[in-house]
Amino acid sequence: MRTVPYQRQKAVEYARKWALSRNPAYYDFSDLGGDCTNFASQAVYAGSGVMNFTPVFGWFYRTANDRTASWTGVEFFYNFFSRNLSVGPFGRWVDLSDIEPGDVIQLSFDGERFAHTPVVLSVGSPPEPENILIAAHTNDALDRPLSTYRYQRLRPIHMEGVRLWE
Repeated sequence: MRTVPYQRQKAVEYARKWALSRNPAYYDFSDLGGDCTNFASQAVYAGSGVMNFTPVFGWFYRTANDRTASWTGVEFFYNFFSRNLSVGPFGRWVDLSDIEPGDVIQLSFDGERFAHTPVVLSVGSPPEPENILIAAHTNDALDRPLSTYRYQRLRPIHMEGVRLWE
């Protein structure tokens, strides 16, 4: 396997294009627990260009009924990206100061369970909740400051690269 850069600009462009609407190539999970992680996965896919088709523990979407839990589930998404040693994008939990456009930030509203996955569009200097702008689905958002959410904990996930089969 070889590692290639994650294409952050493509992820941001995708998130900007579809933040306030839905790509018809993907099911809208808004009425089934939320569409935020589905949208984040779409943006990350735009920046990586590759899915991991490993049954159960991979990260892929073919249809609403043929996908992994990591494509749409907040905790499963984190588990895939933080543990992926195979093909596909991979990332890690970082300090907010290390976040970049094209990354995601998961939010916990109760301090215990992470429940929302917005996509980072832009980051000010130094990165702070007031100058980090995000895009999200479920409660659709475009260029929304992270500081406008009422969260108790953050889990910034920095996309480190993409592994491909040689």
